[in-house]
Amino acid sequence: MNTPRGASAGLSELKQKFIWTFLLLAVYRVGVHLPVPGVDGAALADFFANFQNTLFGLFDMFSGGGLKRLSIFALGIMPYISASIILQLLTVVSPELKRLSRQEGAAGKKKITQYTRYGTVLISIVQGLGIAVGIESMTSPTGAPIVFMPGWGFRLVTVITLTAGTIFVMWLGEKITEKGIGNGISLIICSGIIAGLPSGISRSYSLFRAGDVSLFTILFIVIVMAGVLVGITFMERAQRRIPIHYAKRMVGRKMYGGQTSHLPLRINTAGVIPPIFASSLLMFPATLANFSNIEALNNVAHYFQPDSLLYNIFFVGFITFFCFFYTAIIFDPKDIAENLKKQGAFVPGIRPGFKTNEYIDKVLTRLTLWGALYISLVCVLPMVLMKQFNVPFYYGGTSLLIVVGVAMDTMSQVQSHLISGRYDGLLAKAKIKGRRD
Repeated sequence: MNTPRGASAGLSELKQKFIWTFLLLAVYRVGVHLPVPGVDGAALADFFANFQNTLFGLFDMFSGGGLKRLSIFALGIMPYISASIILQLLTVVSPELKRLSRQEGAAGKKKITQYTRYGTVLISIVQGLGIAVGIESMTSPTGAPIVFMPGWGFRLVTVITLTAGTIFVMWLGEKITEKGIGNGISLIICSGIIAGLPSGISRSYSLFRAGDVSLFTILFIVIVMAGVLVGITFMERAQRRIPIHYAKRMVGRKMYGGQTSHLPLRINTAGVIPPIFASSLLMFPATLANFSNIEALNNVAHYFQPDSLLYNIFFVGFITFFCFFYTAIIFDPKDIAENLKKQGAFVPGIRPGFKTNEYIDKVLTRLTLWGALYISLVCVLPMVLMKQFNVPFYYGGTSLLIVVGVAMDTMSQVQSHLISGRYDGLLAKAKIKGRRD
């Protein structure tokens, strides 16, 4: 069976997109290993060895290991994500930003993207200065200074280097989205997380060889985590479909409308934002305790270790809160109900307008509760496994959610591209037959 020319061209274009994605991600991974000038890499590595369960460990995971090396990409893409979240929050309270995002179309989105870039630069400068000032007075556990020549010269070089690195990573993400396959920002974060997988497997193998972990325990954990991955895939695709009917209307001599559609509501509307926020808040006491000798603060940090019962109770509570909070920000049932009313659409058995708003809000509240329970289970389960079996599991719940979500999004784009190529090939074949006729 001959492949249509359009489909062949689609495969060739998809191959080029994969090559672009791989090359741009390779550039990012090379930059992660280029250190900022004036820093003792060995002393810095010893220093970060004691900060695995703090905010530094969380940010280092998202930067793909760039923070513990203090590389030119140490800040990673987190300033851009922080600026995006801040702008989303401001959109709720600022009528001007709300108008730009909803009424101005492509021009408004372009303006918001510009504001996000400005915010990224500002956040990068503040974070870069904070890191430069902070590590000047730090030493490794052996007493070796991390910075060779502290002072404003080092601070200026560090701020410029880290800010430029973040801008370059942001540019890489945009180029991956434009010329590659998948969302560039998400793929950069995902590549940083996956880069730590070999070291995690190596540590587990070392424990197995030393006899600290049995083969049965490792197989059990692998089976459980495979089940978790399947569960995440199922839940991320799961949605509640609210039926929507369009009223019939007569325009001239033609009848329009009368169609049936649906409004899809995801179970996990908030994505990975709730566990990230919850982890950041709960790791804050442990981060402060590492820089302080206050006994009360050290006691609080002790109770808020990731494997403690109190930590997990607060973790689930914060995840639930942020699920409802962030869902309320990014999804407004009132706007949906108004748009449906303007289009002449309605939910069967529900009056348009206020009653539709109430119904959608009620359904979304129930879905968000189940979504919060699902995210909590995914995030808490790895900690329970590590405590019960004493196995260092590299992927936490947040990492699993990000990796699976990015993989699903990328595969969806690949499938859409393949379907588009086949469709173009069929159209080209139909045109050729038409000309022969």
